Amino acid sequence: MSRAPQRLCVIGAGMGGLAAAALLAAQGLEVLVLERGAMIGGKARFVPQAQGVTMRDVFAQLFDAARATLPALTHADPQGRHIWPDGGTLELHADAARNADAIGDFAGAAAARGYRAYAAQARHVFEVLAQPFIFAQRPSAMALMANPAVSLRLGRAALGTLWDGLAPHFPQPRLRQVFARAAAQIGCSPMLAPATLMMVHHIEGQGVWRVQGGFMALAEALAAAARAHGAVIRCGADVARITVQGGRARGVVLRDGETLSADAVLLNADAMGASLFGPEAARAVPRGAPSFSAITWRLRAPSALPAQTALLPEEATAEFTELHYRGRLPAAPSIQIARQDDTLHAMVNAPARAVPADAVAACGRQLQARLAALGVAAEADGAPTTPEDFAAAFPGTQGALYGAALHGWQSAFNRPPARSALPGLFVCGGGAHPGAGIAMAVQSGRLAAHAILEDRS
Repeated sequence: MSRAPQRLCVIGAGMGGLAAAALLAAQGLEVLVLERGAMIGGKARFVPQAQGVTMRDVFAQLFDAARATLPALTHADPQGRHIWPDGGTLELHADAARNADAIGDFAGAAAARGYRAYAAQARHVFEVLAQPFIFAQRPSAMALMANPAVSLRLGRAALGTLWDGLAPHFPQPRLRQVFARAAAQIGCSPMLAPATLMMVHHIEGQGVWRVQGGFMALAEALAAAARAHGAVIRCGADVARITVQGGRARGVVLRDGETLSADAVLLNADAMGASLFGPEAARAVPRGAPSFSAITWRLRAPSALPAQTALLPEEATAEFTELHYRGRLPAAPSIQIARQDDTLHAMVNAPARAVPADAVAACGRQLQARLAALGVAAEADGAPTTPEDFAAAFPGTQGALYGAALHGWQSAFNRPPARSALPGLFVCGGGAHPGAGIAMAVQSGRLAAHAILEDRS
């Protein structure tokens, strides 16, 4: 009689792996989570506490299935303030009507009409893709586009880029900058990312929530849920390779030589680094071109800034031309700032490679100048975190923070699905299907857990 795998090794205690561990342990599987670092959380450790999560239902359903309590979430509004060097300011909310009014005040009645049409299209794209793509195991590009309910409803416009998709709605360059940030937030160029990313605006419009205690509180709650059902989480356990027997993943070998057997292995380490775990894993998990990385600063600054602020440059295309085609830090980057009490966390996109120290320093001075122009006196709290630091923390990624770059309409289908090409090896995390971000990483863990339970050995 066939049976579901009973012993599972999870490589990496990031959000996706912890979500899968909690779900599978609740189903009675023997789960062992192996984390290379000294603490759990994965890339969430580097995300400012003030940042929010979307898709609240994903978290609510996960914690309900794991028979655990979801940490307190607070609805965030306004969702963000956008500021240009000349002082131009636009604040957006979860409510589309308020946004239309704000955009009308900012750029005129025609811009408000363009926004309403864009918001409707963003909702349409989400409604078309949610069930067959986001909440389902990853289909192939051919299978999805052969589905008339998808291809006919999306239309040819979905095959273009986000930047081009914004043009009919926002001829004003500044408004295109604002809504193009859907790509920048997952480490991609809006000039290359697919137009389907416009659904991010609809997702955010359904609400952004702050997690009480920050993302690490969410990671700790998932870990506690997994442990409550018998899962074991070992930090400082560096996996050297995945063992394969009879053409199937059968466990792992740690860097210190310890061998651990398993019925299945879940790779929650970034799929970009699958080659670090042996040739079989490298062949089984697709690898794409790396997304952007980032430089982040922590600043002490008593400030009246909202929880989320974007300091935007005058011109957007130059920023992404420098990042993608020239592989260098932009001279005038967009700066994302999250405020937590008297601490500011600032982030700019950077190429996934070593950035010269003088370029990092110049970017830091620009950050200070932009804040000073707003009347914010900020003092650096430690050294910035650079792509080299991210590469060291997450080997095999080249410092990329979001897995493979989402460039081109087919790129979403290049992300690893939950089931790899090697039987018994499963994949989850922000670099896997359905994509980057806390909510998507958790959703990937749910999909991997479902695939593991459906698997038969």
